[in-house]
Parts: sequence; C-alpha cells; structure tokens
Amino acid sequence: PLSFPPLSDEEAVRVLRGRMKGIQGHCNSCYMDAALFSLFSCTSVLDSMLFTPFPLCDRNVQSILRDEIVHPLRKTGFVMARSVMHLREQLTEKGQCSSFTNAEKDPEEFLNLIMQQILGIQPLLRLQSGGQKEQDCYCYQIFMDKQEDLVVPDVQQLVEHSFLSSDLKLVEIPSCFIIQMPRFGKEYKMFSKIIPSLELDITDLLLDSPRECCVCGDVATLECS
Repeated sequence: PLSFPPLSDEEAVRVLRGRMKGIQGHCNSCYMDAALFSLFSCTSVLDSMLFTPFPLCDRNVQSILRDEIVHPLRKTGFVMARSVMHLREQLTEKGQCSSFTNAEKDPEEFLNLIMQQILGIQPLLRLQSGGQKEQDCYCYQIFMDKQEDLVVPDVQQLVEHSFLSSDLKLVEIPSCFIIQMPRFGKEYKMFSKIIPSLELDITDLLLDSPRECCVCGDVATLECS
C-alpha cells in the first residue's frame, strides 16, 4: 500500500495548522482523536502497527487505521469523523464493549485494546515498583498528588514527580514512551495547562543506570530520592 511518511518541521505546520485540520470529533471521540493524532501525525515510531502482520493481528482493523486515518492525516492534515467511527465500530465488535461508539473512554483502555487484543504487539514499557516484580504495559498514566509549586508544569516535571511518588523505575530504555497527561476526563483536570517537553531526559528514571554523583562528579553509588 501507499505510504505517507510522518510530518515534520515546516511541513507539519503547513499541513496541520488552520481550520478543518486534525481529526474531526464526534460522539465523545476526543480521547481517541487525541491519542491517534499523538501516535501517528509526526512520528513513525509506531508505524509497525500499520504494516506488520503480527501473529494475532486483525488485518481489517489495521487497514482502517492505516488507510482511513493515518494516511489522510499525513497527506491532507484532516480525518473525517466517519473514519474514526468506522474504527470505533470495529473496536466495539472486537472488544465486546458497546460504549466504544458513543461514550468517552480512558485512552489507556483504547490503547490496550487495539495494541494487545487486536494487533497483538508486544508491550512497550517495562516498569518496576519498589524492587517488586516487573510489569509490562503499553503506556504510562501519570498519577500524582496536587503540587502547589507546579502551576504550569512541563512534561519532564510531571514524569519525574509521578515516578518518584510511585517509587517506579524503567527497567530498560523504552522503544516508545507513551505518557497520558493528568488532563483527561470531563469533571476534573489537575492542571489548566501543561507545557510539552520537546525532549525527555529519563536518565534518573532508569533502573540500575550509572549516573554522576552531584557532589564529586564520579559514578554515583547511592541514590537519594
């Protein structure tokens, strides 16, 4: 099939900015629209979801995702609501959950369904909490208490605070790090705005990673939270 590479730099601004751009919303689709836009508009790191014939892959869902959503988004910068509804109808059928076509869902629920049950790809993240057993997952949802000093935080600050408060470490450098911000849902949003971090430093989040001592500059042997 024809392949359109992800948009970058000036091309991304030209194609994606303006009226009737992005993914058209309909019937509480915002959680899915935002997730799909983030995963595919300007990065190719998850393009295996579009082309690779995974052993458990549902090729019909894969073709809808590729040909009706990702390709139009990258080519013209616009995806019609009926294309996303077509995907939602397939997810409803495969996921045995009737509310996928009309209700607002948690983005993590959508990602787990399409990545694990429908496309059958391997988990993207390996996490360890407090020295306990490792756990695999597809995305990381930020959980943290309200911080009075964080009025308009950036993503770097939120990830570090969340990992620290949950005593979490990354077991290995992830091939793709999908992070769900604490700004979803209709009722409550912890922050009015979050500044995107264009780069994410995960040095201090890695398990058993050699790091520099902040006092003498040698390789550190102790870590203080």
